[in-house]
Amino acid sequence: MWTKKDMPDLSGKIAIVTGANTGIGYETALALYEHGAHVIAACRDHVKAQQAVSAMLAFKGRGSLETGVLDLGSFSEIEIFAKSILTKYQRLDLLINNAGVMMTPAGTTVDGYELQFGINFLGHFALTGRLYPLLERIAGARVVTVSSGAAMRVDRVDFGDLKLEKEYDPNRAYAVSKLAGLQFAFELQRRLEDAGANVISVAAHPGVVRTDLGRHIPKENLEAAFSRFKAVMQPWQGALPSLYAATDIKVKGGEYYGPDGENEHAGYPALSSLVSAAALDLLQANRLWVYSEEATGVSFP
Repeated sequence: MWTKKDMPDLSGKIAIVTGANTGIGYETALALYEHGAHVIAACRDHVKAQQAVSAMLAFKGRGSLETGVLDLGSFSEIEIFAKSILTKYQRLDLLINNAGVMMTPAGTTVDGYELQFGINFLGHFALTGRLYPLLERIAGARVVTVSSGAAMRVDRVDFGDLKLEKEYDPNRAYAVSKLAGLQFAFELQRRLEDAGANVISVAAHPGVVRTDLGRHIPKENLEAAFSRFKAVMQPWQGALPSLYAATDIKVKGGEYYGPDGENEHAGYPALSSLVSAAALDLLQANRLWVYSEEATGVSFP
């Protein structure tokens, strides 16, 4: 039973956690800070980021904290954030692509992409690429992409429906964004290996967790959904697969972690079996990568 008490000392390491102001992102950033890392809490809302950091400081961790303003729904804002990090730091040990939205009303990012796909996946693709020069400077740097069991619900990314070209289904759109993230994590590892890089790409999913990610779902519907599960975890436990993927010495590139309980709804970190044929499809992953490079203007490694 692995918990954050089993994390190694992270003194001297620099980490970025997106969406660190709430839920799983907050617990992830807090644990890294407690174990000695310098953590950059990258959030869209500066005030909420400051409030989260103030709350973390009360735990008197061994590391240090700072905030960064990051709007994953805007490629230009991602570039601004990344340039500020590239100017300030010479290395980056951990990038945890955690931030996300779920089942939002129909809408698009600044650049015209369906909101869930744009924020959950494309924004993180662009961010990872922009920060890659810092990641490749340190042997053993890790990129952790947070996916979801929802990725199992779809068999492909529909490239003809990434800008709300078709009738909007928020449930499907969320699943597509999470499948894209998983395909990205696996494809990034393949490309890192081909490039001979010392960076690894790992994926994680939290299981069923009570956070404010479901704020766009009517409360009665959300509670009905939770009632169907035998166990619903709190954010600290939902963060454990991400933390394991980010810090444990046994982790290898291309692995995927989730809870070890029934159907991976709850439990403690273990290798996930929620990997569909689509997630492993090399042709789909390559097409997604090429699409993402063209959409974001970012190419790496």
